[in-house]
Amino acid sequence: MGRLVLVLGGARSGKSRFAQQLAEERGGSAVLFVATAQASDEEMAARIRAHRLYRPAEWRTLEAPLRAAAAIREAGALAQVVLLDCLTLLISNILIAAGEDAAGAEEAIEEEIGALLALRQELPATIIVVSNEVGMGVVPPTPLGRLFRDLQGRANQRLAQQADEVYFLLAGVPLQLVPATARPR
Repeated sequence: MGRLVLVLGGARSGKSRFAQQLAEERGGSAVLFVATAQASDEEMAARIRAHRLYRPAEWRTLEAPLRAAAAIREAGALAQVVLLDCLTLLISNILIAAGEDAAGAEEAIEEEIGALLALRQELPATIIVVSNEVGMGVVPPTPLGRLFRDLQGRANQRLAQQADEVYFLLAGVPLQLVPATARPR
């Protein structure tokens, strides 16, 4: 059985850098980096390029904007660490793909979170999931924004309840919410 580590934080909190440091410490070069971002415009493409430059060159990269758990299952067997960056974009991608079908999006997200949690039983790797904490700001003014916030919050809760370790990044400072020894497995 593998381990699950959840790294939460707001935008530009340092969560991705911290998660990459954890992955490097725990997996060295045997890391599978799972990217969920899509280059839908030039600004996003520039962000993706910057993230690539920061990652160690020997890490394998798997692009999985949808169905990340299934892609990890196929590609993650040799990895000591699987780093999914980030759950927020994965949920956003699922929501956008569902279009007007809010119930279908919610069901697809629930299935994806369940599949990610199941990976812990299937792979001997440490799985690190990076996710945004989106519930600490202003209530979104649109129904789609509120739906996204709610689905993201529920997904974070499900992962945090099962995680061996949970970190929250604030201004680049990691706060460990659930220490590795808190939950016997």
